Amino acid sequence: MDYKKTSSSITNSNGKFAEEAQNRLDSLTKPQGSLGRLEEFAKQLVAITEENMPSLDKKVVFTFAGDHGVAEEGVSAFPKEVTPQMVMNFVNGGAGINVLARHAGAEVVAVDIGVDYDFGGLDKEGFVSRKVVSGTKNMRKGPAMTREEAEKCINVGIELANEYAGKGYKMFGTGEMGIANTTPSSAITAVLTGVSVEDITGRGTGINDDVLKNKVQVIKDSISINTPDASDPIDVLSKIGGAEIAAIAGLIIGAAANKVPVVIDGFISTAGALIAYMIEPKTKDYMFAAHRSQEIGHKALLEKIGLRPILDLDMRLGEGTGVALAMLVIEGGLKIYKEMATFAEAEVAGKKG
Repeated sequence: MDYKKTSSSITNSNGKFAEEAQNRLDSLTKPQGSLGRLEEFAKQLVAITEENMPSLDKKVVFTFAGDHGVAEEGVSAFPKEVTPQMVMNFVNGGAGINVLARHAGAEVVAVDIGVDYDFGGLDKEGFVSRKVVSGTKNMRKGPAMTREEAEKCINVGIELANEYAGKGYKMFGTGEMGIANTTPSSAITAVLTGVSVEDITGRGTGINDDVLKNKVQVIKDSISINTPDASDPIDVLSKIGGAEIAAIAGLIIGAAANKVPVVIDGFISTAGALIAYMIEPKTKDYMFAAHRSQEIGHKALLEKIGLRPILDLDMRLGEGTGVALAMLVIEGGLKIYKEMATFAEAEVAGKKG
């Protein structure tokens, strides 16, 4: 699997199908444009899938899990043991993402891409072992990963996209779990958007002022020690990123190559989305931004890609929770497009003049 080859195969979403979708939307029994972004979502789905009547009958949220060496710098309110414990919670169906995915009619797949824990031969539905690293290295002391490891993580995301597209899944969502992962996400955001570290670093799991001050310093030190090249997304990812962030970038690239819409969760997922966008800007056509996270750096990432979030609910859990809720709204737009009567069908008089 070669991410360069896959990303070079991506085309823009289909303008001809978008035009046909707009014509149908304009013929429905409502004033033109009166359902706002719901109409936009339907049109985007038609253009992505190149199907006049697309279906979203099989949806899956991938929750990528990875540990971070920088956790030893005291940047999180929780110990790193929580990462594998939460993976088991996902697999057993007890986490926030499981509840909301059930509500949205989506499956959850927990992916061990970089957890510093041996799950043994865990063979349970909803768990996939694709471990590339057992946690990243402490980026305050040197690169988090090698370039090769970062590329391997991207390729895992692409492989999963290919596999699940092949199984007939019609919509993907990105989620993540990894104690301390807002720290690399903030570092990536600062380097790739040019916004100061102070202005994009939030409280993550709920840290106090002193820990936040330390977190800002850790991020600054990590950037100055590693000198990531902002024009090279793989360099940034390997030096100050994380395994799950890389896999999310890969999933998005794979989704776009397979013409499958992908819903992006909050801050950490959008850091992965920006990496994908920098590797291949056409990936943007296939993305839906689920929500605006309470994490302060998220806005800068969304603006850099040019995405408008669907929801704004003060959420900051991650896991893919925002994705599950946004899927319901996106699907609402598609149902309007597919099921609402046209003026001709309903024998309703159209607009005069």
